[in-house]
Amino acid sequence: MEEKRLKASQASALITQNSVKLAPGTKVLDLACGSGRNGLWFEQQGCHVTYMDRNLDGLLKQKQSNAGTQFELVAIDLEDGNANKLPTATFDIVLVFNYLHRPILDDIANSLKPGGTLYYETFISQQAEVGRPKNPNFLLNPLELQNRFAQWHAFHYFEGNVGTQLIPCYKAQLITKKPTI
Repeated sequence: MEEKRLKASQASALITQNSVKLAPGTKVLDLACGSGRNGLWFEQQGCHVTYMDRNLDGLLKQKQSNAGTQFELVAIDLEDGNANKLPTATFDIVLVFNYLHRPILDDIANSLKPGGTLYYETFISQQAEVGRPKNPNFLLNPLELQNRFAQWHAFHYFEGNVGTQLIPCYKAQLITKKPTI
């Protein structure tokens, strides 16, 4: 059986349609990275990507053949109750997709350098009406993401159906910059 290879073209449209010129070596955190599809896009732009997730087995197999690229794999359970899991003021960009664990939102914010950019996209409460997840712990309330980062400089905010009429998918999307002061 042939192993499926990830491609940068599989990155979220939130990233690919809102990309900016990146300096080589930009430090990116792909938090709760899953397959790593979003971090891979940044890695292929010359960024140093730290992939963090509970289970990195599938990503480890993919990365073993990517000699010469700049990345780090960090296996961590972000929900085990320990505080301060993320390094402070380390990353230029943090990516969070399809993941919500409210107790670490401050850690996510603190992991960005001043002036750093957060790309956040995850499910809203309306998603429970059409599919998974259904657990309210994993669903944002209306305007919750926007309000949580209200003091930051938002470049993009959307809340609604990012799927199709036939297969709806309800999410909030935010691209915002951390204040420098």
